Amino acid sequence: MDVAERRARIGVRHRLAVAARADGPVEVARDLVALHSTDPSSVYVATWARTNGGAVRDVERALYEDRSLIRLLGMRRTVFVTTLDVAPVIQAACSHAVAARERRKLLGFLAASGVADDEEGVRAWLAETEDVAVRALAARGESTAAELAGDDPRLSTEVVLSPGKHYEGTQKVASRLLLLLAAEGRVVRGRPRGSWTSHQYRWAPLTDWFPGGLAPWDAHRAEEELARRWLRAFGPATADDLRWWAGWTKTQVKRVLTELKPVEADLGGGATGLLLPDDLEPTARPEPWAALLPALDSTPMGWHERDWFLGEHGPRLFDRAGNIGPSLWWDGRVVGGWAQDGDGDIVCRFLQDVGADAKAAVHREAERLAVPLGEVRLSPRTRGRTWLEDELAG
Repeated sequence: MDVAERRARIGVRHRLAVAARADGPVEVARDLVALHSTDPSSVYVATWARTNGGAVRDVERALYEDRSLIRLLGMRRTVFVTTLDVAPVIQAACSHAVAARERRKLLGFLAASGVADDEEGVRAWLAETEDVAVRALAARGESTAAELAGDDPRLSTEVVLSPGKHYEGTQKVASRLLLLLAAEGRVVRGRPRGSWTSHQYRWAPLTDWFPGGLAPWDAHRAEEELARRWLRAFGPATADDLRWWAGWTKTQVKRVLTELKPVEADLGGGATGLLLPDDLEPTARPEPWAALLPALDSTPMGWHERDWFLGEHGPRLFDRAGNIGPSLWWDGRVVGGWAQDGDGDIVCRFLQDVGADAKAAVHREAERLAVPLGEVRLSPRTRGRTWLEDELAG
């Protein structure tokens, strides 16, 4: 399985080749399993790169009106947007484990804040306050954390975060509680305050998206289904790629692969990739394509080992925490990055010689992206600015 085949699969399966573009955001999210949403704007830009004639309205309709997409805390404790058929799978395969860790963490914060005299008392206080929050949210229908904190004194209780650290701070328990309830599949991030780039979400009961709640999945079956979907979108890939992407342990990955029985593929350089047994046919290579992908896009964040499409450009395009910034793609490989300058114009920087045809295609994509962006300025909020962003923004 050579690099050319893997790059062709990106173009077709990730909806980036012109002929492979999707009809709308639901198709994009399903084909990539989930779209990164730590930065809300990434969902929009990722969708526009993979559809024709994208608009803010298209994504907002799917998220908040049709409710055919949903935000949830999933793999690696990261916020994703996914489809309603995939959400219960992610919940059982990843989110439940995230929720268990969040509950332990919150119990520790509450104990340190002195809400009760002993461990049993802290647990009882949290259970009671959870019920208060759920009832208050149901009564409101939709609410920000700040609004909810004003509904009951317990919800405005302050907890100390990272005590003793130089970055120690306080936070009202309503915010931490909503994070926990979201991880447990009881509440969901709804329409934000302000524009589509805002991080100030309103929260709503999950039953607004799933009237009967999330369909229950056995954890092991869910892990297998999630890995199957990921391999369909990102295979061939290594077991370590899967472990990193899902945030699982080596034991979990080993069990899942034992059940799936993937086929091994030689990726060159001593690396062994995995493919689903029914996914061995070569991909018809699409016409060369260009793309401007947003920071934290699901394509470059889908693998742990990225040399085959990233080359030596990582230090200029990733922040110190391992988050990719906006990237330029040509025919299945990263060839540079992009950002907005002080006037809001899209500026592209090539990090290697790609030829006149590639440059022209990239600039056409930049012009296409500028239409839905309009006057909006994108800025990194949940990650660090990359070296290339700093250079281009200046």
